[in-house]
Amino acid sequence: MAALCDLLCAGLIEKDSNGDVLWTWSYPSVTENQRNLFIRKSRLQGETYTDFLYGQYKHTWYYIKTVSAADLVKVTHFSLVLVSKDFNPEKYQALCNIMCQLYKNTGNPASMLESYLAVVTKGACNGEENGKFTVSDFDARQAYIQGSLKDVINMFGVETIVIYTALLLKKRIAVLHPNVETLLSFMRVLPALVWHRQNWGVLHPYVDLEEDELEDLRASTPYIAGFTDAAVEGRNELYDIFVAMTTREITIAPQAKESLAMGKLHKDIAMFMVQCADNDDMGEQQVIKEISVKTKELLNNLKSLATVGEDDKPYISFEILQGRKMPPATQNFLYNLAAAEGMVKF
Repeated sequence: MAALCDLLCAGLIEKDSNGDVLWTWSYPSVTENQRNLFIRKSRLQGETYTDFLYGQYKHTWYYIKTVSAADLVKVTHFSLVLVSKDFNPEKYQALCNIMCQLYKNTGNPASMLESYLAVVTKGACNGEENGKFTVSDFDARQAYIQGSLKDVINMFGVETIVIYTALLLKKRIAVLHPNVETLLSFMRVLPALVWHRQNWGVLHPYVDLEEDELEDLRASTPYIAGFTDAAVEGRNELYDIFVAMTTREITIAPQAKESLAMGKLHKDIAMFMVQCADNDDMGEQQVIKEISVKTKELLNNLKSLATVGEDDKPYISFEILQGRKMPPATQNFLYNLAAAEGMVKF
């Protein structure tokens, strides 16, 4: 069963009373590169910790739960790391909670291993007084609709169209906020703007400006990458648009200005999104649905302009769009959209 195979490994990081941070246990194994990454991400080497965070590295997801360990001998804090194939923060936070409590109670990694193996082999584990965890209780689509798209649109207003267009055209997006939890909450909902793709694999919600992470990011284009280090703003080779959450500003990098030029079509969609977000009678899922319907209308109109190739698929050429005598910005956008949707022959 695929659902029972998503977990790849688990690890434990401890901060002792001397302030040293050590990798103390893993199952079945992690590489040295992963170990260094997870220690950095745990934030145990600093003075401020994040209760729960997650990210993507080399096409796998990691989830890290950090807790105070006052009951353990010579250990002040510890972080549990779970590595998995799938994106589902709520699922792995629930499992982390059970496993961390077991370790706090026993001080023995074997107690966590028992729960880990039960999930891998049976799809469930019973933490007794710590609660029960069942894989089937957590649906991937539910993970996709967590967070508030309304908040994103209300934060940036009509400028949200820049994020939407960048996502449609499969551009590189960098988002900055100094607080990890705020950043993650904002990041996870962005792929819902292009719901028809159902692709949360483009999300790299917590990236440090370290070469191993940047190398992984470059190999993952297109992407939506989240940063807490303000220095990323000066690294415009890493992004096509830069989203500063605290100042509510969106900057288009020089190399992307032409492809992200806006026309009347963009203005109409921008106003539509703002109206949806302002509608108190419209819930979060309804907003996602309405924007998805608008996107499908756009794609269907694009397909209506296409010619059918020998493989029975629709294709758009620049000549076809030129023949429609559209405004240059609209013409350029539609051609780039066709390319992003695999409707252009190269």
